[in-house]
Amino acid sequence: MFPIIPAASAADSGNQEGIIGFGSTGSLVSTTNLVSDAGVVASDQAATTGTARYQLAACEYGNDKGIFGFGKTTTSVGMTNLVSNAGVVASDVTAVGTVRQGLGACSFGDDKGIFGFGYDGSNNVGMTNLVSNSGVVASDVTAVGTVRSDLAACEYGGDKGIFGYGYAATYSSLSNLVSNAGVVATDVTGVGTARQYLAACGYGGDKGIFGFGKDPTGALTGVTNLVSNAGVVATDVTAVGTARRYAAATQYGGDKGIFGFGSDGSNTAMTSLVSNTGVVSSDVTGVGTARARLAACSFN
Repeated sequence: MFPIIPAASAADSGNQEGIIGFGSTGSLVSTTNLVSDAGVVASDQAATTGTARYQLAACEYGNDKGIFGFGKTTTSVGMTNLVSNAGVVASDVTAVGTVRQGLGACSFGDDKGIFGFGYDGSNNVGMTNLVSNSGVVASDVTAVGTVRSDLAACEYGGDKGIFGYGYAATYSSLSNLVSNAGVVATDVTGVGTARQYLAACGYGGDKGIFGFGKDPTGALTGVTNLVSNAGVVATDVTAVGTARRYAAATQYGGDKGIFGFGSDGSNTAMTSLVSNTGVVSSDVTGVGTARARLAACSFN
């Protein structure tokens, strides 16, 4: 008789490790830092074979792998770099879709991903590009929702996603839900402080969190907004830790999250852990090269 293997619980449905990569120190880099299943950030890995760039995005795909995509060198670009289930970043894959920077990305459908929105070098855009469960990026899908850049995205509900906040003609707090088939819905009225240059990740197996960024007054903030397993964004949670912008975020440990790096006026490598109930911890001293405008995703 074959043994009965129990189904994974919602609290253990995410990937165990994370990777934070690329960005700007003042110079563009392709450096990466792995995040352990206990939320410990490792020192710099050797520079990847990918093109150094910033203002890119990243998400999971294939249940245990990740992908970095798009961004800016001296101009907006569209190449992608796959991340293996051991956290190894591959060389550039030729761009598919509109080149852009300042976009968001998240997983959906349990094993696929989506890049969306951003700035093409001339205008904010709203198109999306789906990522298959083998890491293949599809051509542009026509925009749905308000075009904007400098937003963030994360998964929720186990198999869905959400894009939120960013900058259109003004600072925004609106969101757009992503179905488990990768279909982006029309705008949902904003909740919480409108801001740009924020980050987001999943936590708790089926929920998400947006955090940090720059508000309409120009001030940096550390407020967070939790996303329920039904995709409902909650009001602001008072900031914990140093306010900053240009950070990255990813889940780790199956059901927890981490915000890391960014700029609090100067580039930093500090991190803030997110518990499996969405509570953000105080600052953890940075490990690795301080930098900003980077991206992160989970793997393994």
